[in-house]
Amino acid sequence: MRLRNKPRAGAVIGDHPNIVIPEPENHKGKWNEVFGNQHPIHIEVGMGKGQFVLGMAKANPDINYIGIELYDSVLLSALERILDEEEEVPNLRLLNVNAQDMSDFFGKGDISRVYLNFSDPWPKNRHAKRRLTHENFLDLYEQILPEEAEIHFKTDNRGLFEYSLVSMSQYGLILQDVSLDLHANEPEGNVMTEYEEKFSKKGQPIYRLEAKYPKRSS
Repeated sequence: MRLRNKPRAGAVIGDHPNIVIPEPENHKGKWNEVFGNQHPIHIEVGMGKGQFVLGMAKANPDINYIGIELYDSVLLSALERILDEEEEVPNLRLLNVNAQDMSDFFGKGDISRVYLNFSDPWPKNRHAKRRLTHENFLDLYEQILPEEAEIHFKTDNRGLFEYSLVSMSQYGLILQDVSLDLHANEPEGNVMTEYEEKFSKKGQPIYRLEAKYPKRSS
């Protein structure tokens, strides 16, 4: 997908440090202070235009959410979506950062769950390490999650889904609630992403899984 550059993105993002957190490394180990409560924190890695993470935050006020997006032009769309809300969404923040650096921003146990939705499949084998379900990323998530935490993953890309099943299994995650057609038996409270709405309307199956980290022996 070709990204449309928005020259004003950086300035608008900078005008809202209460939503898009600057210098997130300063909050490592103390993210609950950012939200002003002790609620669990869930992150969406690669949130796109923010429909999912905003929907989750509105539906679950007792959970804090952080949307991570590398591209400022894309994050701007998410920010504008939040600003268009009639009421503030106090349990949602955004980060304009590279997910590869998340261990610089989050300490062990800062985050309770990771969501991966319609990630770039990087179909060429030489780009496998860029996939957000590659073992390097699975290790990165484990560094910031407590034991037995979960990853929730959705995609329309069968190849990426098959790769992720193998990658997660080989890493040692426990697969649960694997669906090859999410909307054939849609779970209650499912919040759709923009891509999910688009592809499901075309009749394309949506693949989904939940994977839990094992309890490591001390």
